Formats: sequence, structure tokens, C-alpha cells
Amino acid sequence: MLAIVGAVLFAIAFIINAAEISANHIFMPTSLMLLGLAFMALHVAGIGSGWGGRGRSRR
Repeated sequence: MLAIVGAVLFAIAFIINAAEISANHIFMPTSLMLLGLAFMALHVAGIGSGWGGRGRSRR
């Protein structure tokens, strides 16, 4: 899930950079790319990747 958010942020940063849209400092392409990298790092670390730990218990 976090990888999808990161990919969307990368796409938005690319569109802003390619269209040369002037935006405030929060929505600058560099800021969005850093946020995307943070979300990708969280995904790789296993945070937000879904259910974990226990599976079905066998009886």
C-alpha cells in the first residue's frame, strides 16, 4: 500500500517537473520525490505491507 502511495507521489512530481508548473515549497518536485522515497523505504521495511505474524492456527 505504501509503495503505491510512493509511486503516485513520484508521478505527481514528474508531472510538475515536466510541465514546469510553479508551486509553493511543499509541492516542489524535490519535496514530493523525498516523500515518495520515504514511503518506499517504509514499504521495504515491512511497515504497512498488510497482515503479518499469525496465520491460521492448526488444531
